[in-house]
Amino acid sequence: QVQLVESGGGLVQPGGSLRLSCAASGSIFNINHMGWYRQAPGKQRELVALITSGDITKYVDSVKGRFTISRDNAKNTAYLQMNSLKPEDTAVYYCNLKSLISSRDYWGQGTQVTVSS
Repeated sequence: QVQLVESGGGLVQPGGSLRLSCAASGSIFNINHMGWYRQAPGKQRELVALITSGDITKYVDSVKGRFTISRDNAKNTAYLQMNSLKPEDTAVYYCNLKSLISSRDYWGQGTQVTVSS
């Protein structure tokens, strides 16, 4: 069993920055992908950023050049550095871990990011 806990959300002004953290505990293997998803009110959840076990990263077009996903395997933690935040980035952000051993998905509880207009 894997537990994910997100932190770092909050209220920021447009153009500001936040860094989200996702701490994983439990039966952790390095053979996994981790990602950040977000869900705004009335909208479907979307994948924001992905980092593979080999540190290959992918981003949704709307955040390219502004967000950076990273991972520290020694700390079992993933991060999402968010710069130049826009009101459209307002959402609950969820950390996801997909085990490449079991193919199971694990989710954090979500952290609110609000960018005021």
